[in-house]
Amino acid sequence: MARHITLITGQWGDLSAEKLFELMSGIGYEGLELACGGDHFDVRRAITEPDYCEKKRAQLKKYHLDCWAISNHCLGQVILDQLDERHKAIVPDYVWGDGDPEGVWRRAAEEMKDTARAAKKFGVEIVTGFTGSSIWPYLYSFPPVPQKWIDDGFKLLKERWTPILDVFQEEGVKFALEVHPTEIAFDIHSAQMALDALDNHPAFGFNFDPSHLIWQGMKPEQFIYAFPDRIFHVHMKDAGLQLDGRNGVLCSHVNFGDARRGWDFRSLGHGDVNFEEIIRALNHIDYCGPLSVEWEDSGMDRIFGATE
Repeated sequence: MARHITLITGQWGDLSAEKLFELMSGIGYEGLELACGGDHFDVRRAITEPDYCEKKRAQLKKYHLDCWAISNHCLGQVILDQLDERHKAIVPDYVWGDGDPEGVWRRAAEEMKDTARAAKKFGVEIVTGFTGSSIWPYLYSFPPVPQKWIDDGFKLLKERWTPILDVFQEEGVKFALEVHPTEIAFDIHSAQMALDALDNHPAFGFNFDPSHLIWQGMKPEQFIYAFPDRIFHVHMKDAGLQLDGRNGVLCSHVNFGDARRGWDFRSLGHGDVNFEEIIRALNHIDYCGPLSVEWEDSGMDRIFGATE
């Protein structure tokens, strides 16, 4: 079953769209999952400038590239998170404003609705991203966490995201949450809880990324089998466990790339993800969308890795 091979541009934000498009076309990618931000894809310009989307398509075509999804991960993160100074660095200044949390999440929600509108105008049917989570800090239940706090976290998901998803539905665009630590859904069971909280909203599904599941001890392909009708998009990304008896999967507050970590992201085929089982699972559910490489490996040259 042939699928388009694309690359998400978020980790390549230091390169202009023109330079990146030329580079990835030369490497052999068929398309790009354009990250919202900088000149890769500008939501505001897509909404307000009549010819922006046409010009962006022409820029892609110049390098024989296509686009089937856009990404707005960082914007979605602030909609549910308990906000602090870290979040200021990941959203546009006009979204952060004075930093008052109520204003930030409301502006982010409106921008996410506009992302759906921009996607429709650009001719793509998938937006990948994050939701954030007001309850991630309570992952380890000590001091004991009242169940009501967890329930309220999923109620907040419904309250804040349902109006956004309604706009996605109106525009014929789907939102694909990347199941990921720090999100409201980070494994199979929390993903089901999110679906339940949203009353199985038809515009809500998942961007499957095995790298975030493998180090949790899961078999990532089981996520595909669990949600066959909700896999809207797929990231191809690897991670390798490097447990030595002295470290663990919580990684001791040491950053990515540090040899003391218990796991790290790896270039495709250099970690512990069994991609054959993943492809077989995708075949089983008749997934026909792109396979989008999310390249991230602090131990390898990125041009070499993206090419390989």
